[in-house]
Amino acid sequence: MKFLPFIIFLLLINGCDLFTTRSAETPNQPRSNYQQAVTPDILISNFINSLQDKSVENYLSCLSDPSYSQKVFVFSPSSSALSQFPALSEDWGKKNEEQYFNNLIAKVPQSLPITLTLSNASESPQGDSLIYTASYNLSVPTTDPNFPQNYQGALRFNMIRDSRSIWSIYFWQDTKNSDLPSWSELKGRTY
Repeated sequence: MKFLPFIIFLLLINGCDLFTTRSAETPNQPRSNYQQAVTPDILISNFINSLQDKSVENYLSCLSDPSYSQKVFVFSPSSSALSQFPALSEDWGKKNEEQYFNNLIAKVPQSLPITLTLSNASESPQGDSLIYTASYNLSVPTTDPNFPQNYQGALRFNMIRDSRSIWSIYFWQDTKNSDLPSWSELKGRTY
């Protein structure tokens, strides 16, 4: 009987890996670059990263939430896209953005990022709101040969700081300014 604790101890040490380390588990969700948009610059960074990461949740978080602001998100398409894609003429809001973005990321291989490059950016602060304008180049690497991969134009974001002091986009105007299709055309094709 006095050897019983010793025998149990030997069995425990030999029988299981109590003192060995295990490999770390891979996360179920990809890491996110999303930060609380306490400045307009962080909001723009979140917007670009949400496209690159193909994160619907982060993308929609960049758009105004009427629970925290009196502003409801609205998209204003380029006039040429509006004539080609009548669905854009409806009151295009956050639900339309969600459907378009889900459809878009389904067209892009998981391993390839959607790349947005902004240039010639300018900001016009107006108290708790701001008008941000920029030229954009958008690369959408689809495997469909009939689907354009490059888009170009100019955007205007009207941003607001909501009751949580978080910045969001409440108005997005798209303008076509080259021979390449505009972002509005991408939304029309994908919606």
